[in-house]
Amino acid sequence: MTDSITNLVVLGSTGSIGRQTLDVVRALPGRFNIIGLAAGDNTALLKEQIKEFNPQYYYHSNKKDQTNFPNQRYISMEEMASLPEADTIVVATPGGAGLKPTLAAVRAGKKVALSNKESLVSAGSVIMQDAAKYKAAILPVDSEHSAIWQCFEGESRKFAKIILTASGGPFRGYTKKQLEAMTPEQALKHPSWKMGKKVTIDSATLFNKGMEVIEAHWLFGIPYEDISVLVHPQSIIHSMVEFADGSTKAQLGIPDMRLPIQYALTYGERVNNREIPRIDWTKIDKLDFEQPDMEAFPCLKLAIDAGKEGGTAPAVLCAADEVAVSLFLAHRIKFNHIAELIARTLENHQIIKQPALADIYAADEWARETAVDFANSLEK
Repeated sequence: MTDSITNLVVLGSTGSIGRQTLDVVRALPGRFNIIGLAAGDNTALLKEQIKEFNPQYYYHSNKKDQTNFPNQRYISMEEMASLPEADTIVVATPGGAGLKPTLAAVRAGKKVALSNKESLVSAGSVIMQDAAKYKAAILPVDSEHSAIWQCFEGESRKFAKIILTASGGPFRGYTKKQLEAMTPEQALKHPSWKMGKKVTIDSATLFNKGMEVIEAHWLFGIPYEDISVLVHPQSIIHSMVEFADGSTKAQLGIPDMRLPIQYALTYGERVNNREIPRIDWTKIDKLDFEQPDMEAFPCLKLAIDAGKEGGTAPAVLCAADEVAVSLFLAHRIKFNHIAELIARTLENHQIIKQPALADIYAADEWARETAVDFANSLEK
């Protein structure tokens, strides 16, 4: 066991991944020191977390809550992500808000336990180039990318392809016609995972899996043609790697995000955490696999195509989806309108093939405004 204590910053501490990160910290006493916590509007939970972990720094975006903490200093997420004393930055902030602190952490040469998908999807080339330049480590937290990472351990990386698994979400097997009537309440009932609202809706549309294809491309330097997706409803196999000799390795586990979170935080050591459940093999009677239905779930193909297109297309993809999911959750558009909104926004975008960071931010802003305009014209 390591004798050193890791100074940890958790961005998005009140969200699903943030809360589960703190569960791992609680389960492994003496290994971590929380020095910074950042939240969105949930200041009530943030207050409880500050009382429990007593960080030096905090942040929240709730402008209606002016509560001050006398023993803590309020700083931005970018400042928190680049604190000299911080060892590892957990980026669990949802949506486009994760990009700037991710870049700040990377440019400070930190270990970045990355859960935020949008930052790597939107600006993968910039983040990975900067990670190499500043010697930062990107530690994937998503269960699928953690699985690939674990499968590559000890290997020469002479692989043939990787297979990302998907649960299929709450609407697996539904037809395109059936999906038209689905409500936010139904879409939020994921059969396997407990996640935040945004990622749960993205899982229901399979957009989430498309983003993970783009992430895998950047994280592991894998060509898109060597990445495939299989629906695996049991969510036991979290992803697989097929090697050049025909052998396939898979990482298996109970669908519990604390396992990939802990693997990232304790990388180099496998630590016994009694709070994480084990598989009871006597209760696993089958493991099913099927091809995803891209006609019923067009968001998957939209995301993969945008990734292949590259440039500013993935940034537009993410921004349009964020707007669409928000409008769907507010009952302003229908489930099938999510894909339509993303597609129309992408179709009207003039792609910059070799974008600077400023171009990515501009594309994101343009896409949000354009998606809202298109949404206003959609039949409710």
